[in-house]
Amino acid sequence: MKKWFKISFALFLITILIIPIAACGKDDVTKVRIGEVTRSIFYAPQYVAIEKGFFEEEGLDITLTTTAGGDKTMTALLSDGIDVALVGSETSIYVNAQGANDPIINFAQLTQTDGTFLVSREKIDDFSWDLLKDSTFLGQRKGGMPQMAGEFALKKHGIDPHADLNLIQNVDFANIAPAFSSGTGEFVQLFEPTASVFEKEGIGHIVASFGVESGNLPYTVYMSKDSYLKENPETAEKFTRAIYKAQQWVDSHSAEETAEAIQGYFDNTDLDIIEMSVERYKSQGSFATNPILDQEEWENLQNIMDEAGELPQRINYETLVNTSIAENVMDE
Repeated sequence: MKKWFKISFALFLITILIIPIAACGKDDVTKVRIGEVTRSIFYAPQYVAIEKGFFEEEGLDITLTTTAGGDKTMTALLSDGIDVALVGSETSIYVNAQGANDPIINFAQLTQTDGTFLVSREKIDDFSWDLLKDSTFLGQRKGGMPQMAGEFALKKHGIDPHADLNLIQNVDFANIAPAFSSGTGEFVQLFEPTASVFEKEGIGHIVASFGVESGNLPYTVYMSKDSYLKENPETAEKFTRAIYKAQQWVDSHSAEETAEAIQGYFDNTDLDIIEMSVERYKSQGSFATNPILDQEEWENLQNIMDEAGELPQRINYETLVNTSIAENVMDE
């Protein structure tokens, strides 16, 4: 009886010791809701951060939602439907122009170039931008970063998008690729993996990169309300640290390894296409290797917006960009 009592009492002590430890570990996990503007291989480092456990290492429980469009992403962020948005920096400028009381702050950059490619219906061995003149060009949605970067590149090569082309801009993002594959347009502006899929299937041929032509800019950035960052400084730092780890991982690993890590996010895409897309983005420096959004990129963004006639007003770099979180992470 005494022996049984001693064993039972020992088990009781172990139980009351384990419960607080387990509860403490559970309480240490912080939930963060991310809204990504679209699902894209362009965002490979984000999926690596999830799959390789970099967020988990920081005590973060991530919920990822695809919010399908910059306007919907901003609406979700402003209405507290998400904590962090992954979207183009131009959206923070649009929100600021509307007089937001709680500014949207860019705090960690993920991609640093445009992610679209110029795809020709016909194979062109010796491509020249002049070949686009008088052609039917299926472009991206007006006011979005792909469209602005695309028009910037065209003007750089002496092409007036609205005078020298039959420019189509009234097709929804999701329907641009199907429209081209069904016969609309001689040229189209597409993201990966669609560009590579079309090339593999003989539907089109990649002839140029808008990312290369438009230079470095804060194309896709993590942003949040100023109030959220001030109320949750440790969470923002942990989040940024996880992203930085993933950026370094992608930079130091092969396109094949990255493709294998993120394959689960692209069930309907062959692994070789994912790898090809990752390699294309890596080779042109589209993936940022650290989360700092620098001032030169910010000014390039506003120049491109201004050139497109979409810049409401020029915003000082310090007003909507916070690099201190990324700098703290990188100085560790």
